[in-house]
Amino acid sequence: MQDILQHIVGHNDLHAKWLNTLSFMENAGARKISACEHPTLVDFIQLKHAAEEHRHAYYLKKQIAKVSADTCKTYQLHELLAPHQTRHYLHQLDMQACRYLKNTFGLQGSQLRYAAYLFVTYAIEVRADALYPVYQAELDKAGSKVMVRSIIVEEEGHLEEMMKQLQDFAPDWEIHARHVEGLEQQLFDNWLAAIGQELAQYA
Repeated sequence: MQDILQHIVGHNDLHAKWLNTLSFMENAGARKISACEHPTLVDFIQLKHAAEEHRHAYYLKKQIAKVSADTCKTYQLHELLAPHQTRHYLHQLDMQACRYLKNTFGLQGSQLRYAAYLFVTYAIEVRADALYPVYQAELDKAGSKVMVRSIIVEEEGHLEEMMKQLQDFAPDWEIHARHVEGLEQQLFDNWLAAIGQELAQYA
């Protein structure tokens, strides 16, 4: 991952697409959180997470102007890295997690959606805690004007909040969280490999 990020940060056009790709994924996460909301039983934490993920998407989108002007205005395929894997990443994780949680806990409807929100969001926050600091380190090395430190701090807070909610959901939540993390790891590996193949043309 470090080599890929070093390559991306060193090429402005790639860096713009990378920022746009992260923005897309943060936006997709916010939309997924909102889609999991119960019509009336929505708590403060869930609203906070959706709002902050939307803000991350906006913040990353604004950062693009620091590396490449007038590019990546939307989320069209040609404006993303590994566009097909990027667009389906979160949806696939959600579907796989729902299948596991339905079979494990016998949940359905709003209860299943809420459980999926908990476990999928947890897995994504674990990923964010691993990815953003490595990215920031590469930004620092390159002396880039782009910064993601504020996102790192908020994602760390999200992870702590998700762990508290999962503890309330099930005493053995960690066993199930490890399974969902395994699903996410496979999707992440495929996504990173697709980005690596795309970057080969810039070598």
